[in-house]
Amino acid sequence: MIQRDTKKDFPIFGKWKSKGKPLIYLDSAATTQKPQEVIAALDEYYENYNANVHRGAYELSQIATDMYEEARAKVASFINSARPESIVFTRNATESLNLVAYAWGLNNLHEGDEVILSDMEHHSNLVPWHIISRHTGAVLKFIRMSSDYRLDLQSLKDNLGPKTKMVSVVHVSNVLGTINPVKEICRMAHEAGALAMVDGAQSAPHMPVDVRDIGCDFYALSGHKMCGPTGIGALYAKHELLEKMDPFLGGGEMINEVFPTTSNYARPPYKFEAGTPNIAGAVGLKAAISYLEKIGMQNVEDHEIELGDYAEKRLADVDGIRIFRPETTGTGVISFTVEGVHPHDISTILDAEGIAIRAGHHCAQPLMRKLQVQSTARASFYLYNDKSDVEALAAALEKGIAIFRPKKKAAPEQTVRDAR
Repeated sequence: MIQRDTKKDFPIFGKWKSKGKPLIYLDSAATTQKPQEVIAALDEYYENYNANVHRGAYELSQIATDMYEEARAKVASFINSARPESIVFTRNATESLNLVAYAWGLNNLHEGDEVILSDMEHHSNLVPWHIISRHTGAVLKFIRMSSDYRLDLQSLKDNLGPKTKMVSVVHVSNVLGTINPVKEICRMAHEAGALAMVDGAQSAPHMPVDVRDIGCDFYALSGHKMCGPTGIGALYAKHELLEKMDPFLGGGEMINEVFPTTSNYARPPYKFEAGTPNIAGAVGLKAAISYLEKIGMQNVEDHEIELGDYAEKRLADVDGIRIFRPETTGTGVISFTVEGVHPHDISTILDAEGIAIRAGHHCAQPLMRKLQVQSTARASFYLYNDKSDVEALAAALEKGIAIFRPKKKAAPEQTVRDAR
């Protein structure tokens, strides 16, 4: 467990007042706040070391290049990649997933080939495959979700076959907080002769991740969801796959030689990093990982699970609430609805009390349909939250709902004569 008040590490909590009240930030599944260490790292880079990377023979460029490559090595170590060259910097997990869909999918999928996804996927791991399937004729299949908000691995087994080329699944659902058994899913995919990709946008920030233990071929993460800057993410890929894949984008930096009508490419990962990269973002991501490592990822996971369990029990007392969360293998994500109150109104009610949550379909419309709702409210806890935030959330819900939702009028008592 986290033993100190980490909220003090994040300047925004000491500065921002929401509706004149201290900020209670419960939207970390969307983006996390940034500790002072990350903000300082960005400032230091721009103030002292700003230069383009890989291209300059002068000292400042060499220093910037070293900082950029040190960030790559930091990401590799954080998720236990065998080598830094297996890490491609991207803008976010969305771009990482798109990179694989295009750079691998367009060349390796053909008419009738199959890609298996799941009922829990974020649009980032759905829409790219929709596009690729239209171009290649590949067929999309799905691992079904059971009534307890977990993936049914029998459904995966039933879908796997000789035509399966890729299994791509979310590690942790951004709606349900379900932790999926990705190691087992990857094993099953490989036994069927398919590749396996993991969307780690909601796992890398919240728990220890070991891509070699998981056994995935690809793993995507976003920096802004793990205390880092926006606009920086990473794709892990087995290096032999990167060597075979075509570039995702073309231009400067990613080339070896260019002629008027043809070109050949730099070695991975540079083949996939066209143009000037987000150097400062990479430096900030390195600082974010260093911060998380000081806290300890197992401590982060334990803290969030305890908060999630506590929040589920506390919110269960709210009149008319319905919570979408597995009884076990859940994280600090609590999605819910309240009878008679739209999720957007719930968000407005809580905002009046200085509490920030998310309301909507959470970029997971197919999952919303499975849950038979149009949208949910979602509170997502992180390392800077504690039980007092849970209590504030519950109290604000109870107060706001009592005001917002009109009380039902009691039916007048029937007289004996009326009854007859």
